[in-house]
Amino acid sequence: MKLSQLDLNLFLVFDVIYAERNLTRAAESLSVTQPTVSNALARLRRVFGDPLFVKTSRGMTPTPFAERLAGRVGEAMALLGASAHARDEFHPARSQRVFRLSMNDWIEARTMPPLMQALFAEAPGVALRSYRSSRREIARELASGGLDLAIDVPLENARDLLHAPLHSERYVCALRPDHPLAAAPLSLESYLGLGHITVSGRRRGAGYVDLALRAMGHRRNIRLRVQHYRSAIPVLRASDLALTITEELARSLGFAVLDLPFEVAPLAFNLYWHRTHDEDPANLWLRRILRGLFAERIA
Repeated sequence: MKLSQLDLNLFLVFDVIYAERNLTRAAESLSVTQPTVSNALARLRRVFGDPLFVKTSRGMTPTPFAERLAGRVGEAMALLGASAHARDEFHPARSQRVFRLSMNDWIEARTMPPLMQALFAEAPGVALRSYRSSRREIARELASGGLDLAIDVPLENARDLLHAPLHSERYVCALRPDHPLAAAPLSLESYLGLGHITVSGRRRGAGYVDLALRAMGHRRNIRLRVQHYRSAIPVLRASDLALTITEELARSLGFAVLDLPFEVAPLAFNLYWHRTHDEDPANLWLRRILRGLFAERIA
């Protein structure tokens, strides 16, 4: 089939179904009825000779062919969107735009208060939506327009993304203030002898600290693995466990801060956006705000 014979709106429907994994939510996002989305999906299936999406307990799951198609469709939608808005002006004081960002809970907690304060002053009509997107999904969501910006650690395979460094800080060992080891320098033997808390949203997998220890032939004793810092902190206050976190976070929470007895790369965060939005006035404006906020915190 020639491109001129294909309804290009079908690609938009495909992109939204892929993002939402649900026909009802896709219809709401597109401001159409669910039968309209279902009919469009049926047409797409005939065009490509593939089911594209299969209904499962997790929603509309893409087929392998749809997964291969999704990246190209997302990039095409982003390019079309960037072209359509290439000459748009952005007036923060008058804008009603909704920006979508990806970040973890810790970055969200430290970023949102000053960011909202800045928006109240410059753009009172602008709204924000913050999500926790998995690192394998960030590039696709930035390409499709599902996200405007992402704040995350250095990403691999992000060739279509541009980035700017936001912040970097060292890891320390945090203990409750009256911990028996809180008053003296921490040796490697003492560190390894502690029970440790680790924070991760994943079921398994090593973080920076564990990878650094493994490179030395050591392994720490993980007594507790939780998804969020808000779960780890009360446990740390009430136990002899240790939590290896960034220095700023440890000091802000009033914990005893001990230097790590081994080398580990600092925790770095970058601001990411898709290359097609590099010159978008609204995206540029929000990037300027965010970079300014982090520059103030570092100074």
